[in-house]
Amino acid sequence: MVSIQSKWRYLFMFLGIQLVVMALLSREGYQKRVSYFIRIFRKPDTFGLFGRNHTTTGITGGDVYANLSHLSRAHSHGDDMPLCPKKSPYVGGPIHVSFPSGLTLAEVQRKNPLVVRGGRYRPPDCEARHRTAIIIPHRLREHHLKFLLYYLHPFLQRQQLHYGIYVIHQAGNYTFNRAKLMNVGFREAMKEEEWDCLFFHDVDLIPEDDRNTYICDSNPKHAAIAMDKFGYKLPYKMYFGGVSALTPLHYLKMNGFPNNYWGWGGEDDDIGVRVSLAGMYITRPSLKVGRYKMIKHKLDKGNDINPKRFNMLAKTRQTWKMDGMNTAEYETISLQYLPLYTNITVNIGTEDGLHAPPRTPPPTKAEGKPAPVGKFWADTNKNISKHLPKSQQKSQQKSQPKSQPNPLAKLKEGHSEK
Repeated sequence: MVSIQSKWRYLFMFLGIQLVVMALLSREGYQKRVSYFIRIFRKPDTFGLFGRNHTTTGITGGDVYANLSHLSRAHSHGDDMPLCPKKSPYVGGPIHVSFPSGLTLAEVQRKNPLVVRGGRYRPPDCEARHRTAIIIPHRLREHHLKFLLYYLHPFLQRQQLHYGIYVIHQAGNYTFNRAKLMNVGFREAMKEEEWDCLFFHDVDLIPEDDRNTYICDSNPKHAAIAMDKFGYKLPYKMYFGGVSALTPLHYLKMNGFPNNYWGWGGEDDDIGVRVSLAGMYITRPSLKVGRYKMIKHKLDKGNDINPKRFNMLAKTRQTWKMDGMNTAEYETISLQYLPLYTNITVNIGTEDGLHAPPRTPPPTKAEGKPAPVGKFWADTNKNISKHLPKSQQKSQQKSQPKSQPNPLAKLKEGHSEK
């Protein structure tokens, strides 16, 4: 009798263990581990990864180029071109992202035949409803840039956007200043075209779902809400880093970005505070859609952690109207219209000013002339007048710093400096 009870006891224990194992395997983390061990025995490949569907963290992702192959290569834009549909038929959802060795810019260019000089694109079969400029602050990150371009070009084409990609390269080896480079990018992009939306995009973040549309909302948008670095969760409520989107009006209302954050950290939170101080709020896509994969890397040389960032953040309420797009000064060293992007190399000076003696070896010699503060406003406003309804002009005038010229008043009077 004892032996029979023991057998039943062992049988129940065995069944219980099986149920626990099955429950664990059903969890996302354990599925990922099992998939990892299965992939070990598969034959590795390089570019073949881009041509198949895969499962990443429980979400099936497809090839970002899969549904673009049949697009016409001939642009036939004219007055009779129909508007693109509100919802693009090419959007497919989750995208598989990997970083194989051997990728070159020549390969990226070959796979994007409709992209023209300067990294511009327009849908070949319809008139785009939205015009988006991508601003990428950059220095010595060419390896990351080629992966971003590989995924970003088809990602934007699937959304049927009229877009342009601008890489703003900081010259010299003084401490990196991401926010000031974004100020430069805004001005230079708006000088070239009447963009209705600007995406400020870190070079090491790859979007994983093309339902995360690169168009602006009625308020500033934080697109990179779920990064793999943070477990695909928002790290804190006011986080505004990685990838963000502003209309020209949003940018004017918050006086752009701060210019005095040299080194890593702080500027994203400052920008988030500016959004609130300007009477706006941050919008975001869902956690399921706003997913990004970060290219792993160490902290860049010349981009050390900014030890002053917390003290500076505490003063944002007092400084945001006095430090921003209205005080941004720089020198344009070169402007290159490359096959996949527009490269703008600039000297943004140091903490001591644009022409102050640098504390480290000097930047490369500038060939351009400084951009005066007043002309910064005038040139920027030249291409944003169509985005400012009269009702918004009046409210905007009240928020302008008294010590700076009011560009919106000039727009209302039809005046523009040259």
